[in-house]
Amino acid sequence: MRKAIIKRETKETKINIEINLDGTGKYDIDTGIGFFDHMLTALSRHSLIDMNISCIGDLEVDGHHTVEDIGIALGQAVKSAIGDKKGIRRYGFFILPMDEACVECALDFSGRGVLVYNIPIENETVGDFDTCLVEEFMRAFSMESGINIYFNLKCGKNAHHIIEATFKALAKSLREAVSLDPRDNSIPSTKGVI
Repeated sequence: MRKAIIKRETKETKINIEINLDGTGKYDIDTGIGFFDHMLTALSRHSLIDMNISCIGDLEVDGHHTVEDIGIALGQAVKSAIGDKKGIRRYGFFILPMDEACVECALDFSGRGVLVYNIPIENETVGDFDTCLVEEFMRAFSMESGINIYFNLKCGKNAHHIIEATFKALAKSLREAVSLDPRDNSIPSTKGVI
């Protein structure tokens, strides 16, 4: 089983993460930010990656440190669990519709974290959640996991729908990329290493 445990503690956050890439989408998530919990739950459920995530953060300041640091720790967990990438499909792509919103995500377990984030959101908040933090989470996750991630908003107006479609598109793309290829058990690169 491809699993990882990451513990990250700073003056701003205390985070515990456990993941299982070969799971069924079971989750236990408590970040102290209700909307973010909802997004991470969708990420776990639709990627079929089991996730236990807990965080005590400095929410009296705002949600920034909590969201970014969870992105860092979750990226580290995925990188650890995926190992040498032998036998994975490596690439994932999904276009996810949600009501009036539609988001596309393409990703590559290249070993080089790059984020291209074309998800403009007019609203500054969804409930108490700052919408700009979605990009911060995605950047931290991309850099620490070593995954190239590309997002494009095809259409949408409702900030909640756009953000949820973004997390679910990532989930479905991850599900495809981390899946083991029954036809090829080697490292999916002409270099022989990723």
